[in-house]
Amino acid sequence: MFSQFDDKGKLFTNVVAKRPIKVRIQVASHLIVGTVHIRPENRLKDEINQPEAFLAVTDAQILNERGEVVYSNKFCIVNRSQILWMSPEEERE
Repeated sequence: MFSQFDDKGKLFTNVVAKRPIKVRIQVASHLIVGTVHIRPENRLKDEINQPEAFLAVTDAQILNERGEVVYSNKFCIVNRSQILWMSPEEERE
């Protein structure tokens, strides 16, 4: 990643462009509805297969098995190894 320093030593880096995708993520006992941000050249599948242990989700709502919201937050992270399936909301029927 390209970076530069100003005369006071402050570090500046390039902004990484990403596009938001609304998703549904199923984990063992809850469904997470929120937004995942991916690089424009990547697919959702590419994002889930990244080597990092956690996936960032914004505007997250955690639903129980009855579909009731039990928790919501502007940001949460999900352990990728706990994800059973993930689907983009735009393809939901």
